Amino acid sequence: MKTLLITIAALGFAVSPVLANECPLLHAQVMAAAGNRFDAAAYQAKTIAAEGDALHKAGKHAESVAKYDEAAKAIGLTLTHKPH
Repeated sequence: MKTLLITIAALGFAVSPVLANECPLLHAQVMAAAGNRFDAAAYQAKTIAAEGDALHKAGKHAESVAKYDEAAKAIGLTLTHKPH
């Protein structure tokens, strides 16, 4: 059991830097798509993207990526994720 927990922790530390580098790229994609729009969907996407940025800055990168996916969905955008 202890070995399993150590393995899971190691994987978490290995994946976290990858997600950390991905967050700013996803943020840029959402903001570029919603940037000059003034409709309700764009406002919602910008608000959700701001939440994603706050999560990124708090070190919660997996949650941040999920927020960016949610923001993209609000405006019908398909994000380009970095390969893992």
